[in-house]
Amino acid sequence: MSRVAPTAAMRRASANEVLAVIHRNEISVLRLLALLAEHKVLTTNQIAAIEFLSVRRAQDRLRHLRELGVVFAFRESYVRGGTSQTRYALGYLGARLIAAQRAEKPPSPKAYTESLERLALWPKLDHQLGVNDFFCSLAAHRNPARLREAGREGEISGLTQWWSERRCTGFFVKYLGGGRDTRLRPDGYGCWEEHGRTVRFFLEHDTGTESLTTVIHKIDDYRDFPTDAFGVLLFSVHSARREIALRTALRRDLAGHDPGLVIATAARDHGAYPHADGPAGPIWGLWTPRSGDNVPRRYRLAELPQRGPSVEHSASNTDQPLNEAAFDPHDREMLRRIDTPKPEPAELAGYADDDDDLDDVTLYDDTDDYADDDDVYRAPVAPARPEAQRPRRPRWAA
Repeated sequence: MSRVAPTAAMRRASANEVLAVIHRNEISVLRLLALLAEHKVLTTNQIAAIEFLSVRRAQDRLRHLRELGVVFAFRESYVRGGTSQTRYALGYLGARLIAAQRAEKPPSPKAYTESLERLALWPKLDHQLGVNDFFCSLAAHRNPARLREAGREGEISGLTQWWSERRCTGFFVKYLGGGRDTRLRPDGYGCWEEHGRTVRFFLEHDTGTESLTTVIHKIDDYRDFPTDAFGVLLFSVHSARREIALRTALRRDLAGHDPGLVIATAARDHGAYPHADGPAGPIWGLWTPRSGDNVPRRYRLAELPQRGPSVEHSASNTDQPLNEAAFDPHDREMLRRIDTPKPEPAELAGYADDDDDLDDVTLYDDTDDYADDDDVYRAPVAPARPEAQRPRRPRWAA
């Protein structure tokens, strides 16, 4: 495995040189650095898909940033020869820029170098790259360079929220008392907007390394948490065979009972989604208590049931790119959705039939430092109506 030592790159570049690059390409570079700070690692193709018109342009820009020490590049060497695509993380100077932007204490060069070495050898690296590939495939639909070329600059649609596992784990937790809690640990949380529809979702990215028993047990946490108040649950699995097995396991585990949340599955045989639109395309099969193991109909991501809060867009910014529809995790309305006691499950009606962890390895230490119309989230919000007065939402029929 080869890598570029960030300390060596740091010595080659002065602060003025780095700032000059930032000022020449301020928006795109700062946006890229913020994404790397939040999501740890991206490949050349992923970065090209969300920021550039071509892979070649992405390579040229990334090469310059790497030479300055703003990004860190490494590859994996394969046993049978060859190497992986180049992976990128924040370089030491990139981490210092992010820390300065957020008014945080910057990392020490030694500690940061060690964190990059752990990242390059992280057992979950391929899984994280798969999760990021899912979201980058969605973000590619709003690539600012392509929108600008098409005369649609400033258009906000497509992926409008992308939270990492770390951010999700910190927010989606329901305290039960007595030191107990229910904490969701999705691989990511997102919001997809298309043709006037808004679908919020939790992502479980399955690579087949976990047993189906382990995967199914994750449903228990989603059932204990008010998942339906925030989005639908997506299972992206590595093959069609695995998808059928997962749906069979769901049927057996739930034994015909309504899980109280919307579940959809999709397969990505040979590492790719079976549609040109990627995960935004018609690849999703709804799972219901009455559905069979096979999928009679596939839906676009935007056609899945709308769940979660309706949030007015905030202004786009480079500190949290691709998060215009993100809600404030400290807002009382969002916290109320979690703390509201879970209602008793309705009688089984179902839906209509269908025709080793890098959370401990931070890249820099900052420890110091279908909703109803009247349910639209705004800040500040008016006092929320009692839950008992809210009209029941009809079930969505496929």
